[in-house]
Amino acid sequence: MSLDEKQIPQDFTVDEQLAEAIRDHLRGGKLPCAQAFVVARQFDVSPKTVGLTADVLQIHLTRCQLGLFGYGGKKGWEGGKTRFDTCEIPPGMEAAIRAAVDEEGNFACAKAWEIAAQFKKPKMYVGYLADKLGVRISPCQLGAF
Repeated sequence: MSLDEKQIPQDFTVDEQLAEAIRDHLRGGKLPCAQAFVVARQFDVSPKTVGLTADVLQIHLTRCQLGLFGYGGKKGWEGGKTRFDTCEIPPGMEAAIRAAVDEEGNFACAKAWEIAAQFKKPKMYVGYLADKLGVRISPCQLGAF
């Protein structure tokens, strides 16, 4: 989805200090997911507020911590040093992912983070495994998708 297609609530206003912090955390003109969460914690706002502010500022998000986008047109685990395909899936992890899928067939990003913490695995590993299982991750905590 392009930034122009994003639905911004009509009552949403940009906090200029938050906007400046977002600009300060850009890498190559884009806001990495991890940095967006740093800004959210710094300003005690929701990740969605940071995402909406970035949308209004026409700033693209990059380097999704689940590996879904922002890696040069590939998934974060494709073509890199990370080799998740050789990792053994922890017992119960696949079942936990499938159990977290809602009625519409979506697996929320926030749930993916919880499962990563529960099984002590990188967030990107959960993204990889969900992709391998054909599970769609949505919605994004930052509102990217």
